[in-house]
Amino acid sequence: MGGDEAGAGPHPVDRHVGLHIRMRRKALGISQERLAEALGLTFQQVQKYERGANRVSASKLWEIARALKTNVAYFYEGLEDEANDAARGFMGANAQEFLLTPEGMELAATFPKVRRPGLRRKVLDLVRAMAEMEADERDQAPLSLLK
Repeated sequence: MGGDEAGAGPHPVDRHVGLHIRMRRKALGISQERLAEALGLTFQQVQKYERGANRVSASKLWEIARALKTNVAYFYEGLEDEANDAARGFMGANAQEFLLTPEGMELAATFPKVRRPGLRRKVLDLVRAMAEMEADERDQAPLSLLK
């Protein structure tokens, strides 16, 4: 397992790298099977890398970068921002978990196609307002409904 302690789950860096492997693979329209074949792995091993369940060695990450037509640094992009967010109390792990869902992948692939900054801001404002409404509803719900 990628975590430091038994049962602790994947290490955040392993999850981050795995998420970027998955995002890049999906952006190129490559299946897990095709990537696995290019790397001489099983698709299950690619799945484990993408979830952060197994750590990717430096040499394997270099091979993955070549197969996905990017550089190794790509897989670490945003990692420093996540560490800073975590230090300020933001929920970086929740964002990563969301990006691993089909909706998260679709949003990550589609949102950059909205090129007008004003329109992007309006979409973000809408999502933020919806999240605040849900948080308010949870805060006001009787405890029996939260189970």
